Amino acid sequence: MEHDGAEPAAAAAKSRHRSKRERFVGRPVEERAEALKERVYATFTGLAIVLVQHANAEHLSAQQATLALLVGIVGITAAGFVADVVSFLAVHAAFPEGAEFRRMLRVSGEAVASASVPLILLVLAWVDVIELATALRAASIVYVATLAAIGYLAVRRTRLRWWQQGIALVILVGLGFAVIALQQLAHAH
Repeated sequence: MEHDGAEPAAAAAKSRHRSKRERFVGRPVEERAEALKERVYATFTGLAIVLVQHANAEHLSAQQATLALLVGIVGITAAGFVADVVSFLAVHAAFPEGAEFRRMLRVSGEAVASASVPLILLVLAWVDVIELATALRAASIVYVATLAAIGYLAVRRTRLRWWQQGIALVILVGLGFAVIALQQLAHAH
């Protein structure tokens, strides 16, 4: 009977050590959709921040650029979390507890994760490994590539014909550029 007690402990240890992808894929589909949505919001926000900073790089230090991106991403993450809590409160007439609260934190955490590579690039500029303009350009490329990959993977999962997928991807790219243009316009003034 000692063996029976060891199996749950081994299973729990294995569960704790699952890869990030396994933990994400193992979540309910609604939670994965919410987490992806948060990542897209944060990616657009981060891209807008680094594009505005790149346009003004001669007036910024690497420290300022890094902190601005960090604060912007934490801000959009906090806003998403607060929106989840407020909507839960309005619909359920109670604060989220336990598993629901942890789910909201996990979903919000996806937004912070979207800034990891761009923040690393800006920290490299901060410690004089690369130039700030180079770091901002590279961060912009990372953000655009992230959005492109998300859009491509989303379209590929559809059951549309290949040419319909192509049209859908072109529409998504166009909408993405429209969002970027609006954010640039808002941050330019």
